[in-house]
Amino acid sequence: MVFVVTIGTDEDSIMKLLTSRSNSQRQQIKAAYKTLHGKDLVGDLKGELGGKFETLVVALMTPPILYDVTSLRNAIKGAGTDEKVLIEILSSRTAQQIKDITAAYRQEFNKNLEEDVTGDTSGHFRRLLVILLQASRQQGVQEGNIEADAQTLFSAGEKKFGTDEEQFITILGNRSTEHLRRVFAAYMKLAGYEMEESIQRETSGGLRDLLLAVVKCARSVPAYFAETLYYSMKGAGTDDQTLIRVMVSRSEVDMLDIRADYRRLFAKSLHSAIQGDTSGDYRKALLLLCGGNDA
Repeated sequence: MVFVVTIGTDEDSIMKLLTSRSNSQRQQIKAAYKTLHGKDLVGDLKGELGGKFETLVVALMTPPILYDVTSLRNAIKGAGTDEKVLIEILSSRTAQQIKDITAAYRQEFNKNLEEDVTGDTSGHFRRLLVILLQASRQQGVQEGNIEADAQTLFSAGEKKFGTDEEQFITILGNRSTEHLRRVFAAYMKLAGYEMEESIQRETSGGLRDLLLAVVKCARSVPAYFAETLYYSMKGAGTDDQTLIRVMVSRSEVDMLDIRADYRRLFAKSLHSAIQGDTSGDYRKALLLLCGGNDA
């Protein structure tokens, strides 16, 4: 199915068509449009749409890995670094996705992602990002190391004056998610605190945010994204960049689970939160991506 973009674009048709197709089907539509019209569909859409709705539509038309690498590149280049984007993508993607992102980044920008990240960050924050970029977490659960890891983390933080960040980085950056979930349970018994509480107290800045994201993603990636969406819409103003990035990148991955976790964690539906925080075609498109209302 192909549509022609004309002046006075029918946003409703574009919206319904693009949100009801998978990303791979959107790539087929894009290719067919070029064959029929000799023009780039995304370029034509950009000429017709505007604002947040345009940003969302362009994101929907981008293949998932390319969307991730473009988001990372934009977070790194220019003045200052958007740490939030680095943290979100590198802590939540699977090992294979990280490897694909690294390869696609080189292909797309002729640059090395690890070098770009290290050139733009520093200290313990940089070290943990580099570890995550290796995408080489241990496999399975090391039964013999669960208690020892919990004890090491306790000794590195709550038990001493000052914090041994290296131990947090090594254990949280290298163990498998299944292993870490067991370590968190053992840590709770030992310390009387959840892992997240200790990280909040013992670390700060970008490192704290990254460690928290790693822990939350080890527990549950959908719950992590439910929380990310909640904070993107909480308070005055909306963090539209985060809202768009999460809704687009998770729409074919775990949106149903995110919706369920959102309902469980915040006692309201994701649908109603988007409804109350956005407007116009932008809102309609986000609601179509969200799907049902779990009121």
